[in-house]
Amino acid sequence: MPTILLLALSNVFMTAAWYWHLRGGPQVAEARPIAMVIAISWGLALFEYCLAVPANRIGFAAGWSAGQLKVTQEAIALVVFGLFMVFVLGEPLSWRHLAAFACIMAAVGFLFIGR
Repeated sequence: MPTILLLALSNVFMTAAWYWHLRGGPQVAEARPIAMVIAISWGLALFEYCLAVPANRIGFAAGWSAGQLKVTQEAIALVVFGLFMVFVLGEPLSWRHLAAFACIMAAVGFLFIGR
């Protein structure tokens, strides 16, 4: 459980680092100086790394494989991004988003079968 919690928190920071500057539409995003956007994003990514690295170490020590850690991280990232996309960027969810999520969750399931 610590692994999943830390991965979820790390994905919140990484999603914010990659996409916060898009809020407000193309004109607003273009008005933000790219050097400022990169600097702020690096700062956010630092917190992401401070959570993701321990999450992976804890998970690995608990017997998770690198593949299991990666697909779990991707599944969490998709959920976090979906929420960010809807609630921060104001974009709608479609059936394609749900289908993509189902495929990622299937990948997670396949890597955990038999463990």
